[in-house]
Amino acid sequence: MADPNPKNQINIELSDEIAEGIYSNLAIITHSHSEFIVDFVKMMPGTTKAKVKSRIILTPQHAKRLFKALQDNINKFERLHGEIKVPEIENLPLNFGGPKAEA
Repeated sequence: MADPNPKNQINIELSDEIAEGIYSNLAIITHSHSEFIVDFVKMMPGTTKAKVKSRIILTPQHAKRLFKALQDNINKFERLHGEIKVPEIENLPLNFGGPKAEA
């Protein structure tokens, strides 16, 4: 149902380039007292180099809202399709020369 109050609506534009998306199979998360930095990385099998494909900088409050939204959407996905299995990955270097990573 549409919101009857147009002041509560946001017009979001999505360009064709952004709509294509960027593939990422690794996220490196670091933070300071004022921001969370999420680097989305594309890591290819058998290579020792990986490239950051996108970096998103969030306030702590927005990071928590994103966490809750992801949690909600994962729960909905798993109710429809079953549990998402996450294999344990050993010996994955999570320090690419920057601050200590937390993923």
